[in-house]
Amino acid sequence: MSHQTGIRGNEQLAKVFGKAKNGKMRLIKVSIENEQLVCSANADAKKDWERDFDKLISPLIEENVPCYILYRLDTKIPLGYAWLLLSWIPDTATTRQKMVYASTKATLKNEFGTAYISEELHATSRDETSLEGYKKHKRDFAAPAPLTTREEELAELRKTEVHTEISTETRHQTLGGISCPLTDAAIAAVQDLLRGNYDYLQFRIDLEEERIHVSHAAKVEIGDLPKQVPEDHARYHLYLFRHTHEGDYLENYVFIYSMPGYTCSVRERMMYSSCKALFVEQLTALGVDVVKKLEIDHGNELTEASLQDELHPKKILHRPVFAKPKGPPNRGAKRMTRPNEGEA
Repeated sequence: MSHQTGIRGNEQLAKVFGKAKNGKMRLIKVSIENEQLVCSANADAKKDWERDFDKLISPLIEENVPCYILYRLDTKIPLGYAWLLLSWIPDTATTRQKMVYASTKATLKNEFGTAYISEELHATSRDETSLEGYKKHKRDFAAPAPLTTREEELAELRKTEVHTEISTETRHQTLGGISCPLTDAAIAAVQDLLRGNYDYLQFRIDLEEERIHVSHAAKVEIGDLPKQVPEDHARYHLYLFRHTHEGDYLENYVFIYSMPGYTCSVRERMMYSSCKALFVEQLTALGVDVVKKLEIDHGNELTEASLQDELHPKKILHRPVFAKPKGPPNRGAKRMTRPNEGEA
């Protein structure tokens, strides 16, 4: 993954990150100073994560100064403890500060360890940095998005279709696809993509829990895009294709479904095929305007020229007029035929 701003953590921050994994540290405040990520404060756990939250975070929030706060939760994950990444970027910060902090967050996550960060919170007001603000964010995040009138009508129609019985032998009708929910990390990655932190996301389906996880997030040049496609597993990909067409600079989201033939299990092929349509609907609901959907077998199908052709098919301006072929030479004079008397 390329670093968006070139800003990296200094040696002291790397040491703090190393110590943070022992389970004693509760909080790390990271700031950008002199074009470096630095540790501007840290604190050990005092009580449980909820009682420590406001006491430790509130004093570190400065009115007009952005920062990152890594806060250790008490939830255990395979690697150790789960962490919350709080990005404090107040509305009163300068435009340059907002851009620098937004584009450096991916670097911070990489250096700390993306696998440790289970949740992210983007705060622009003090209320959002409090424990209550964090809990409200989780409630809002979990609540289903409000349906439009058309969506409500479709939902009612689907209920009617699914629950209508014709006879004792009739099976329930099923919808044209399976909906696998996105994990919190996958949703956060999509939101980061929309903010410009990434231009490529890769998703995998956990076949056991039937949920969609983000498996890779990066800044990827078009020439490196084929390398991102696995040769032994199916994947979903979302790519922001930056290009020019007829003198205009364009940015288009392309959804790619890669299925490497029969090297995958039957269940894997069925799950990816069945979840595809509703997954794209979930992306749309999150604000991603997918302008093109592609299905590929191999990564080498993804070239700049192929994406250009898919997005902007070449128009045939002058179609050749069909030319009637000449008859065989020396075929003789045309013959006149008389109709049968019964046809007269």
